[in-house]
Amino acid sequence: MSAPLAIQAPPKLEKKPVKFSNLLLGAGLNMFEVTTLGQPLEVVKTTMAANRSDGFAGAMAKIWSRGGVLGFYQGLIPWAWIEASTKGAVLLFVASEAEFYAKSFGAPDFLAGISGGMTGGLAQAYATMGFCTCMKTVEITKHKVAAAGMKPPGTMETFMEIWRKEGIRGINKGVNAVAVRQVTNWGSRFGLSRVAETGIRRVTGKEHGEKLGVIEKITASALGGGLSAWNQPIEVIRVEMQSKTEDPKRPKNLTVGKTLKYIYSEHGVKGLYRGVTPRIGLGVWQTVCMVALGDIAKEAVEKLTGEKVTAKH
Repeated sequence: MSAPLAIQAPPKLEKKPVKFSNLLLGAGLNMFEVTTLGQPLEVVKTTMAANRSDGFAGAMAKIWSRGGVLGFYQGLIPWAWIEASTKGAVLLFVASEAEFYAKSFGAPDFLAGISGGMTGGLAQAYATMGFCTCMKTVEITKHKVAAAGMKPPGTMETFMEIWRKEGIRGINKGVNAVAVRQVTNWGSRFGLSRVAETGIRRVTGKEHGEKLGVIEKITASALGGGLSAWNQPIEVIRVEMQSKTEDPKRPKNLTVGKTLKYIYSEHGVKGLYRGVTPRIGLGVWQTVCMVALGDIAKEAVEKLTGEKVTAKH
């Protein structure tokens, strides 16, 4: 009589720990990315989205007139730095939890990864990115005060003025649009990067899990990041909701729907895609920083903390 077949127990589901070394790596790479080319591309993108009648050359001239090279770094300190140093931590904590719960309900790895990223993106928007993007946009679009010959108020002065007049709603203006952008960004970036990686593996003959080279990794992630710019209309809506550019035709108390209608009536579909080129450039630069510098940064963080970094980059 043959022995009964042993039934293998399913592997125990374990929650990924959120390590200090992972948070430090994410914050360090984000800070480097935004302080180098990230903020200049963000400023160009925001200026084009806020001043939709100007082309690329007009936006560049406008930024240069606000202080030469320094004009391209408006909103960097403290807002872009606060956002860069905190958004990674929020994403890692929330995505880790969401991915664990998705898997506990039986979701496959790919779906759990996407839902983790999207939930993390949503948390990023409401925890830190809402007020940071709002204040960066205010900084970038408040040049009308300077154009009138008056000295524009400083960063904290602007923040306190908005806080006094409009409270927490004022500094979080456009946060719902930020949330939609983050959720669609993470979902499409994750999915599109995976599709691009599959294509690259097929072309290079690495279909059986072989390690991809740096250039191949960058190409896959850059395609995912670049193609994720399909949701640029929600970014233009976000900028318009947060903008300090004066326009008598603009409706009061803007919502996402009202803003979409207003931009479309003034500039059509083209207006909704203003600033898409620097946005794609920004996605590619973020990828280059994360992938090309990831290994160097990983080594440095491991030496500093004595912990093994487990985050993928």
